[in-house]
Amino acid sequence: MNADEAERFDFRHWIEVDPKLLVGKPVIKGTRIPVSLILNLIAHGGSFTEIIEDYPILSIDDIRTAILYAEAHLDREEGFSLTARL
Repeated sequence: MNADEAERFDFRHWIEVDPKLLVGKPVIKGTRIPVSLILNLIAHGGSFTEIIEDYPILSIDDIRTAILYAEAHLDREEGFSLTARL
């Protein structure tokens, strides 16, 4: 799936954003597992198998959808400064 397809994908079946749940952070639907946690685990070398072993409520499709969700939403960002304001 390319970035355009990811942007048109209906994430509502997989991802939930609710202000009452983790202050509105995107989570895998039906869990309290944030998309950011999954991305962090992958960024630090976690395999899909390891993630599922640690979070058995997740499926491979949940993990893939978290990645696609991040891709689609990052592509929409306007950009931001990478320097801290003091």
